[in-house]
Amino acid sequence: MKRSLFILWLVFITQPLCIKAQNTVDIDGRLQPLLQEFFKQCDKYGIEYNSKLFQLEKIDIVSDLPTQETAMILGKVKRDATGKAQSILINWVAMLDPEILKVVAFHEFAHHFLDYKHSCGDCNEIMAEVNISYFDIARDWENQVAHLFLSSPAYQKKRNTLMASTYLNGSIP
Repeated sequence: MKRSLFILWLVFITQPLCIKAQNTVDIDGRLQPLLQEFFKQCDKYGIEYNSKLFQLEKIDIVSDLPTQETAMILGKVKRDATGKAQSILINWVAMLDPEILKVVAFHEFAHHFLDYKHSCGDCNEIMAEVNISYFDIARDWENQVAHLFLSSPAYQKKRNTLMASTYLNGSIP
């Protein structure tokens, strides 16, 4: 009986800790301004991001992504065995230039929050698999961000749902 009461007491004591852990995301302060800028764009385009944010454990700058000349990974969405996103990781090398960091961060944020796959192999877009010039993208930032959001799977899904709803309600002839 005492053992059962102890286990019950332990469950009640640890339950708030488990709930708290599920409602926090460890965000590297160096990425916080870029994440806030990304979320402002989400608000502008009507894309909900809060629930996806809390699916993550962390958004971090790391030093353990490959940095070889022929195989450099500047960012990554780390997933568990089932494919569920756990973390957004940015290679410390991207921090060498603020423009590169911004492009890489928006690229990785878009994978998770906008449901993006890569848009092309190398096409000077934020969502390209490889970019020859991050600086060309940075010089055309406003157009690049508009294209990123307007062509995103999350925006297209929202738009199609809205159009279907409007049509079903008889607003479109």
